[in-house]
Amino acid sequence: MSSPDREVRAARNGSARDSTTPHGRRPVVAVTGAARGIGALLTQRLAASEEIKQVLAIDERRGDVTEAQWHVLDVRDPVIAEKLRGADVVVHLALDLDLETDPAARTAYNVRGTQTVLTAAAAAGVHRVVLCTSAMVYGARPDNDVPLAEDAELRATAEATGVGDLMEIERLAKRAPRAHPGLNVTVLRPAVLVGGTDTALTRYFESPRLLVVAGSRPTWQFCHVEDLVSALEFAALEKAEGDLAVGCDGWLEQEEVEELTGIRRMELPSAVALGAASRLHRLGLTPSPAGDLEYTMHPWVVSGHRLHDAGWRPRWTNEEVLAELLEEVAGRHTVAGRRLGRKDATAAGAAGATVALLGTAALVRRARKARRRL
Repeated sequence: MSSPDREVRAARNGSARDSTTPHGRRPVVAVTGAARGIGALLTQRLAASEEIKQVLAIDERRGDVTEAQWHVLDVRDPVIAEKLRGADVVVHLALDLDLETDPAARTAYNVRGTQTVLTAAAAAGVHRVVLCTSAMVYGARPDNDVPLAEDAELRATAEATGVGDLMEIERLAKRAPRAHPGLNVTVLRPAVLVGGTDTALTRYFESPRLLVVAGSRPTWQFCHVEDLVSALEFAALEKAEGDLAVGCDGWLEQEEVEELTGIRRMELPSAVALGAASRLHRLGLTPSPAGDLEYTMHPWVVSGHRLHDAGWRPRWTNEEVLAELLEEVAGRHTVAGRRLGRKDATAAGAAGATVALLGTAALVRRARKARRRL
């Protein structure tokens, strides 16, 4: 994005740096997962902020932000309590939601890491921890309100990638203030995250056709990583607290998405789509469980009114984020959540998306034959 474009966005929304902190002093903020992804972006932003006294950056490797004070360690190591001494706020972003990670290892890292950070923060005298999960924790249900309020019931199950971990993190967040009096926990829940991300939901737009399950009511709401980082800074500066949903204003219906992307839909019966997704994942042919498909079927958009009431606004619109997502995934080819190589993509294109998705029986038979040969 060009510099003038960024200036226009800045004019559209006041930065979190434009106001003073509620307590009238500059806090020391610790960031876990500070060397990569969203953690690196937030560390850089906080280090440049005149409202922040100091940034303590924690990760398993040293990052590029030289202005931060770095501590190289695993967040599951109890020694982290010593590294957090002197911090006012901890923003915990050391999470693994990679589609290719072994689920058991991912859960062990995500849940144990969050437990350790919360306990260590309390022991170090930190008064606020900011966690980041996802709006997916509300669950994708046909009877969801559109949009959902932040205090809506969390009805997700553990059937989608990483959502079980996020639900457990939400439970830890609720218990922490009772277990550690004086510790305040703020949780941010972003919508479909876009901007250097790779998830089952961003891969949906890498397919030759947009799969639509018959009888479903898809709605799409996005969150650009720049807006999430801005909201995380807002929370770190204690300008908003509690459970905070983050996303673009409003949402897009499936028909609008198809018109904006120029990608045609392929409609399948629910039993066919969910059954194929379940079989392919069970056989290890795709990284996405059938539960991921639910989030392309039913609404789970959020209002974000708490951040809005506190003065925060997104700089990106759903249309702009979708356009950036299409630029990011250009040249990638995914069928049923499985990213294809160039040869496979050419074959899928020649056969058509319908054949690629409905031909799962052939893949199943091939996998079974391979197993019998072992």
